[in-house]
Amino acid sequence: MNNLDVLKSRKKSSLTRLSRSSKIFKAIIHAIHEKKGQNVVSLDLRKIHEAVSDFFIICEATNPTQLKAIADNIEFEVKENAGESAYKHEGRQGEQWILIDYVNVVVHVMLPEPRKFYQLEEMWSDAPAMEHPDK
Repeated sequence: MNNLDVLKSRKKSSLTRLSRSSKIFKAIIHAIHEKKGQNVVSLDLRKIHEAVSDFFIICEATNPTQLKAIADNIEFEVKENAGESAYKHEGRQGEQWILIDYVNVVVHVMLPEPRKFYQLEEMWSDAPAMEHPDK
């Protein structure tokens, strides 16, 4: 099965449409802020037909240690507060960009250079973006 077939078989659940007030969304943002993640942005992909999730949440870490700490905390907080486990995660060995996939929300924890290079916010510029500053 090639990568496109995998994506096609992985359907968004219409029964669990997310919003920014959903438990999982709030748990992710809280977990990022707890570990001092920076430049936190969410992209609302719900009206983009080609998108495979409802939201992307993107944040930065200043170094590989913080990158892993943020990703670990996201998985812990989401499990504790929303009862969800990640469908998949990628990038833990590369120490540049960790992706955590919860199907309806995909989290990108990135170091500044990969974030600048890949420009996810630009790639999905037709999606409404919202910044989430630490309170």
